[in-house]
Amino acid sequence: MTTNELKNALKSVVRGEVTDEEGARRAASRDTSLFERCPSLVVYPVDANDVSELVRVVGAERERGADISLTARAAGTDMSGGPLTTSVVVSFTKHMNSMGEVGTTSPEDGLRSAQTAGYAVCEPGVYYRDFEEATMKSGLIMPSYPASREIAAMGGIVSNDAGGERTLRYGKTEKYVEEVEVVLSDGSQATFKALTPEELEEKKKLQTLEGTIYREMDTLLTENEALIEQHRPKVSKNSAGYALWSIRSPRGALGTKDSPWHFNLAKLICGSQGTLALWTKAKLALVKPKGHRAMLVIFLHDLNILPEIVNRVLPLNPESFESFDDHTFTLAVKLIPGMLGQMGLVRAAKLGIDFIPEVLLVASGGVPKLLLMAEFAEDTIEAADAKAMAAKEALDDLNLKMKIEKNEKESEKYWIVRRESFNLLRKNVHGLHTAPFIDDFVVPPACYAEFLPKLNALLAEYSSHFIYTVAGHIGDGNFHIIPLMDLSKEENRQVILDLAPKVYELVLKEGGTTTGEHNDGIIRTPYLTQQFGAEMVALFEKTKKIFDPLNIFNPGKKVGGTFADIKRDLITSAEG
Repeated sequence: MTTNELKNALKSVVRGEVTDEEGARRAASRDTSLFERCPSLVVYPVDANDVSELVRVVGAERERGADISLTARAAGTDMSGGPLTTSVVVSFTKHMNSMGEVGTTSPEDGLRSAQTAGYAVCEPGVYYRDFEEATMKSGLIMPSYPASREIAAMGGIVSNDAGGERTLRYGKTEKYVEEVEVVLSDGSQATFKALTPEELEEKKKLQTLEGTIYREMDTLLTENEALIEQHRPKVSKNSAGYALWSIRSPRGALGTKDSPWHFNLAKLICGSQGTLALWTKAKLALVKPKGHRAMLVIFLHDLNILPEIVNRVLPLNPESFESFDDHTFTLAVKLIPGMLGQMGLVRAAKLGIDFIPEVLLVASGGVPKLLLMAEFAEDTIEAADAKAMAAKEALDDLNLKMKIEKNEKESEKYWIVRRESFNLLRKNVHGLHTAPFIDDFVVPPACYAEFLPKLNALLAEYSSHFIYTVAGHIGDGNFHIIPLMDLSKEENRQVILDLAPKVYELVLKEGGTTTGEHNDGIIRTPYLTQQFGAEMVALFEKTKKIFDPLNIFNPGKKVGGTFADIKRDLITSAEG
C-alpha cells in the first residue's frame, strides 16, 4: 500500500484530518530528544471512534504484511524520542483536548490514598496548564506534573508516568491514574480500572481481546510473581520497562477494608509510551495543595556531606528537595538577561535585583558545587517558615552557607533556574545541542558520597566532547544530566553510545534505575537488558505480544529497540 493509498483509506473512515503535508510531518518529526523521524502521515482524530477506525485499518494492512504502525503524540515535549515514527502519527492536541468532570467525591474514593481529595477526567490532548486551571477551580491539583508543566500535555504525562518537583511528597503519575479508556490493538474499546478478584474473574470470561488480555496477564503475573518482585526497582521512582509490579496492589495500602488486593491494568498503561494501547480518556486523582511555602537554600561546596544533609532534611517532610549544579548556576547567571527579557518589565527588574548576589558569586569564583532547594509546604506561612528553620537548625553544625526564603516570591528566582534550565540551554547556547541521553537516572541518596565523585570522574574523561549541567530531585536521587554537544561531529555522536552504558553501570551497581521520569523511548530501550536482565525483558516482550500481537503501537519503544536505531536517527546538526 502506498502512502497515498493509506491516506485515502484512513480518510474514508475517520472524521478528523489525515495529512501528508510537509509542514505537519516536519512538526511531528521532532520532540525534545536527540532524534528525528519524519512520519509518512499525521492523523488528528476527533474521538475514540476515530482512533478505533485507524487501528482497524492499520491492523488489517499489517496482517497483509504492510510495514505500517501508529504512534501517539501529544505536546511533543518527550526527551526520549517516544512519539517519533516514520509511519503514522496520531496527534491528540488538535481535537481530543477536552476536560471532563472535576469532582471532590467519587465512587472509587475507597481506592484512593488518604492524600487525595478529588478527581478529574480528561482527554490526552489537554495541556497540563489547562488541566490545572480547571482543577484549581476546585482548589485541587495533580501534583506529579513535570518541570515542563507549561508546555506538556496529559497524553505524555500519563504515557511516561511523569514526575516532578512534588513527587518527593506526593509520588508519580501512576499513583493518580484511577482508570483509563483505551483503544486496543484490534480497534475495540475498553476501560481499565481497579477490579476485585470477583470482577477480574468475570473479565477473564470475555471472549474478546480484552478478555484475552486479562486471562494472559493474570497468568503471566501469577507464574512469574517471584521474578517480577525480584526486579521491582528499589528506588522511589522508575519509568523503565513495563510496571508489571504495579498491576496487583494491596488495597489495604489505599485505605480500603473489603479486599486484600486489586488488579488494575491502568497502572500498566501508565508509563507504557503508547506501546500497548492508545488511551483516549483518563480519570486522575487530585490532591489539595498546601497554601504556603518557605524554602531553605543551601550552597554546598563539599559533596561528601550531601548524604548527611539529605538524611537530616527528609524527616522534616519537604514537599520538594531540588538541586542544580555549578555548571547550571554559572550558565543561568550568564543567561539572566535573556531570562528576564521574557518577563514583564516590573517583574524582570525585581528578579534582576534579586540575582545580584548570585552574579557576585560567579564573579568572585565562589560558585557552589550544588545549590540545594528544600521547600516546605504547610497550611500557614508560619508553619512553613518553622519547618524551613528547623531544617536549617538541623544542619547548623555542618557549617554550611544557607538562607531561608520566607515565601514563594523570594524563592522564585531559584525555581526559574531549576524549572527552565533545559529550555534555557536549548534556546540560548548556540553552536551546541542539548543532548539528553543520560538525563534521568535514579540512585539511592545514601550512595551520593561515593557515587557522585565516580560519576564526575567518568564525565571528566569525556570533557573534550561536551560541557554539561546537572539538575535533579536531590531528595529522591533523580538526576538530570544534560550534555551540550556539537552533534555534527561523528566522534561526539559516538560518545552517546560509549558513555551511557558506563554511567548506567555505576547507577545499577548502586541499585538505581536508568530513568525515573523520562521513560525509555528510542534512547533507553536497548539498555533494558542491562538493567533488568534477559528473563525480565522476555516478560516485557510477552506483555507487548499479549496486548499488541501485530506490533501496531509505537514499535521499537520498550520492546525491540536497538542501538542501531539510536545511531541511525540521531540528529546531526549543530543546533538541531
